Amino acid sequence: MVKFDDAVIQARLAIIASVLWTFSKTGDAGARLMSLRPAEDPYPVYAQVRSQGELVRSRLGIWLTASHPLCQAVLRDPRFGVAPISALTRINLDRRAGTGDRSIQPVDDSFLTRNPPEHDRLRKLVSPPFMPRALRQRSAMIEQVVGEVLAEMSERPSFDAIADFAVRVALNTITRLLGVAEVDQERFVRWGVTLSRSLNGVRTMAEVREVRTVLAELEAFFAELIAYRNEHPGDDVVSELVKSQVDGRPLDRRDLFATAELLFVAGFETMVNLVGNAILILLADGEARASLLARPETADDIVEEVLRVDSPVQYVARVSTEPLTLAGKRLPRRSTVVLLLGAANRDPAVFADPDRFDPARPNNRDHLAFSAGMHYCLGAGLARLQAATMLRELFGRFPDLAQAGPVQRRPSRNIRGVIGLPVSPGTLSHSALHSGRHFGGNPGGTL
Repeated sequence: MVKFDDAVIQARLAIIASVLWTFSKTGDAGARLMSLRPAEDPYPVYAQVRSQGELVRSRLGIWLTASHPLCQAVLRDPRFGVAPISALTRINLDRRAGTGDRSIQPVDDSFLTRNPPEHDRLRKLVSPPFMPRALRQRSAMIEQVVGEVLAEMSERPSFDAIADFAVRVALNTITRLLGVAEVDQERFVRWGVTLSRSLNGVRTMAEVREVRTVLAELEAFFAELIAYRNEHPGDDVVSELVKSQVDGRPLDRRDLFATAELLFVAGFETMVNLVGNAILILLADGEARASLLARPETADDIVEEVLRVDSPVQYVARVSTEPLTLAGKRLPRRSTVVLLLGAANRDPAVFADPDRFDPARPNNRDHLAFSAGMHYCLGAGLARLQAATMLRELFGRFPDLAQAGPVQRRPSRNIRGVIGLPVSPGTLSHSALHSGRHFGGNPGGTL
């Protein structure tokens, strides 16, 4: 059965590749978007979508919008639901190797892709640690983690701003929050990179097998952690989930595992991408860096503008639950609308001079980087707090931080970030300190 299923997947992948190639050559915006090479600049494609209208039909059978008002409206519209990845790709990435059983998928099986009332019940269980009061209590822990990592970096002539700083801080923070005792950075990063890449839709059987392997490893890891916390509860999120109840009953295994896995993967992946994008921009923007050094409180505005101009999550999809009219177009039930958040955050109808990085922009918090409506990112507050702390401390400790090697972009179409950024604490040149502040599609670096 599994071999047959894999043969079907391989045939489907070949068909998808052929269709995307053909349609993209005819100028179809949807096919062009899905054909982007990992790490390729997506913003020219968004401009193409915007030029074709508020809501654009693709020959792939989907709709796309680059409009900020329309994206926000759909995200808040109860007539649209979230579809799991498997429903959109029709490819089973969660089959266990050698069996027909399903591994737990931290996106498809979690509240992230659930609709009410299941979404509301599950989200409520994990909300307390991410509320403002809880975050204020954790701010000292975040500062401690950042300080410990930077103290080690001070002893080095150069380091990688992602692997040695952003990843280590993000992992140490989320693992403490979840009650994970030991941090296996290499393995955790591999899990995150593989799963975030799968959000684009896989292209080869090798990618399918890699995702299946990671899902199995992730499930085994959390099986051990949950069993331990069941016997030795602590002051952490996993311990709270283990003892939580819904309608008088404990969480079933799939809900428990998927929720814990989602918080783990999203908790450090989003953080690393946000901070990596911010560091890349600040290395190229002397004015913004000078402002941060002179007034560290501007870190909050810098974070918001990074979220706007180079969003970690570039697009999401929604599916209509009934026939409706959207932007003057009639959509039947189960129509898929791809919301280009990265494009919406540069909508000139909302943001003046939208490609310009401007932390003083009065409406920079109007971005949709954390989505909107019921699926607004649960960890938005933690991400903001942690990113601002990391930027203040990093550039406060190394005010002359300089790029020391080529940038390596994340191999993903949807998740926008950096996985390699060599830096040195050397002195910046006068020209770098006074560089321009306009960014096109790839702010702060080259691919």
